[in-house]
Amino acid sequence: MKKQVDKVNQSPAAERVFDAIHTVMHLYRSGRSQAFREDARGITHMESRVLDYFSRHPGATLSDLAAHSGRDKAQLTRLVKGLREHGDLESKEDLKDRRSVRLQLSAQGEALQRDLRKTGAQILERAVVGLSESQCEDLVTLLKSIQSNLESER
Repeated sequence: MKKQVDKVNQSPAAERVFDAIHTVMHLYRSGRSQAFREDARGITHMESRVLDYFSRHPGATLSDLAAHSGRDKAQLTRLVKGLREHGDLESKEDLKDRRSVRLQLSAQGEALQRDLRKTGAQILERAVVGLSESQCEDLVTLLKSIQSNLESER
């Protein structure tokens, strides 16, 4: 019987691809975190993610956020509490289930979220300087192929 070789685990190309993906994401997150720290409001990366979630899902609950993010509900509770105390999130009682609280961005939170998106967009634009639209599309296609490969393994 012929011995099979596991090409994936021996592929220096695959390692280089994932090292590059990891480095790019680290630099992006680091740039965002630095920009947030420099902002007078001192927003953290996780707070920005919570705000982003509720901007995309107004009226969602803390349980919805926990299910979406996979984060510990206690950690998220602290984050949401801080954002509510700073006036960035508002809560409303769920009319159908009074045990649930629905969360949404306040006007202040919406303004903050716009600023955070603008900062993020500037970092993204800086990241692709020198790449053509076609190169960006090719890269997206390649990354979607990698994503599909990984999802098919689940």
